[in-house]
Amino acid sequence: MLLIRRRWLLPTFCAACLIVIWYQLEAETLSNTRHHHDKSRNLPIHWKKQQEHYPVTSFIPLPSGAPMVIPKIQRQTFDSENAEEKATRESRLQAVVSSFQHSWAGYKEHAWLQDELAPVSGAFHTSFGGWGATLVDTLDTLWILGMKTEFEDAVRAIGQIDFTVLQMTTLNLFETTIRYLGGLLGAYDISEGKYDILLEKAIELGEMLYAAFDTPNRMPVTRWDWPGYLTGKPQTAHETTLVAEIGSLSLEFTRLSQLTNDPKYFDAIQRITDAFDQGQNKTLLPGMWPIVIDAAALSFTKASTFTLGGMADSLYEYLPKQHLMLGGLTPQYRNMYQKSLDVIKTNLLFRPLIKDKKDILFSGDYWRNTLNQAVLEPKGQHLTCFTGGMVGIGAKVFETPEDLAIARKLVDGCIWAYQSQVTGLMPEVFYLAACRDQGHCEWDEKQWHKGIFDQQKKEDSPSSMSSSEQVQRHIQRERLEPGFTKIADSRYILRPEAIESIFILYRITGDETLRDAAWQMFQAIEKQTRTDLANAAISDVTQQLSQKFDSMESFWLAETLKYFYLIFSDPSVVSLDDYVLNTEAHPLKRPT
Repeated sequence: MLLIRRRWLLPTFCAACLIVIWYQLEAETLSNTRHHHDKSRNLPIHWKKQQEHYPVTSFIPLPSGAPMVIPKIQRQTFDSENAEEKATRESRLQAVVSSFQHSWAGYKEHAWLQDELAPVSGAFHTSFGGWGATLVDTLDTLWILGMKTEFEDAVRAIGQIDFTVLQMTTLNLFETTIRYLGGLLGAYDISEGKYDILLEKAIELGEMLYAAFDTPNRMPVTRWDWPGYLTGKPQTAHETTLVAEIGSLSLEFTRLSQLTNDPKYFDAIQRITDAFDQGQNKTLLPGMWPIVIDAAALSFTKASTFTLGGMADSLYEYLPKQHLMLGGLTPQYRNMYQKSLDVIKTNLLFRPLIKDKKDILFSGDYWRNTLNQAVLEPKGQHLTCFTGGMVGIGAKVFETPEDLAIARKLVDGCIWAYQSQVTGLMPEVFYLAACRDQGHCEWDEKQWHKGIFDQQKKEDSPSSMSSSEQVQRHIQRERLEPGFTKIADSRYILRPEAIESIFILYRITGDETLRDAAWQMFQAIEKQTRTDLANAAISDVTQQLSQKFDSMESFWLAETLKYFYLIFSDPSVVSLDDYVLNTEAHPLKRPT
């Protein structure tokens, strides 16, 4: 029996522990962030390859043979547009280009070759090693937008980046792979291999990252201690490893092997896949993997929380995409995806209680309570908005048309979450009242209020106020719109996941209402986040023109604006039947 979570103290404690782990890992990265070199920590660090302690004696080869015939993802014919419709679409496209040019100009002027522009102060952040994260992450966007001069300027600047010099003591293997390695490979592929330095730099970086796999079981050190590695001492994978970080390296390492004919990169990630494959039915929710595993012992029972949100998301996203990257030549990734999706549909998806009776879906969190009962927490995260696109791609590639309806409901859920707020923007994390019956769900204000009361009772001190008074206080204090029971994180940090899935579903269906929804989102983002220099994360989507943070992550230019551009472009631009987009939206060429 699947229960909607109320007041389970142990699961709450377990979730809190996982959140602490997450923030500790993030703090580990952020604590290394500097505007300048910190001489007291002997930064920067100069990397040099050490002798391997656990070398591979026999590499797992790339699957060989001509790619299988894989069903098309994109709709093959789109409705023709009249002159007025074309003018509207092109004006929207130009508005996206103008927004991109504004932020790119701010980065070039104030933070060139630095990781991130601080879009309020004009300073910069060294968040990802000091290798120019925004520059590398944005390369293929420049090409796609037709900014060839800017692209070539950026490519020339790539030659100044030295990946053997790090301005942090700890390297995040996952972020480095998706932003830097993916950025270089995506730019190389989208420019049709015309710029050799992009592949040269990808090899330089890949060679360095490969050293993180030198452990007894060949599982990588995902938060890599550079100073420790440079001592030459043996290293082991971490006992506490986020599954998204270890399980989302496959596309980039596979593409590097395809381009170089060097099997070691594919071998590295295939060993991870084989371990996850073997452990898929050995978890506390067979078919899915928990947020945290012990990568040293390859134990998949370290945690009991399962989600498609933060800490796990791209692990699942990469399963159908890796099937595409390998040309369908192995059934492994298809089998792992379909097995996980069956469990997701049964245990994580829920229909929220909302006023307008829309049949929408969200993906929540799952765990087991003290009675060993399955518990679904009706939680929404911006990060889970990728799910609609993933399910849509899977429905087309694996010919499961019934899943396309689920994909659309998930996409519509994220659209609703944007449109429900006064700013037109979706909160980072929130909770909803869940329908008791997914097939029939009438608005019930008492049920909504009970959801608010139950949610707040877990956190508030005892009160002399009546339950009704407490609920009204929380509605007013948190500015809760109907259906929401708590806003756990009210920020919007320029995230791309919602527009990503809207774009994918548009390319699959050709439904013009998705373009209209995208335009509403874009206008809201521009209104709430634009600064004199670029665009900035904001603190509270429940209030108009809330405080802006001095932060613009590189995915704003690499992903968010790219997806906005692509949804208003001709569907032949970066076709999903020609490219696989990694989790940072870098287009990797599919085998032909």
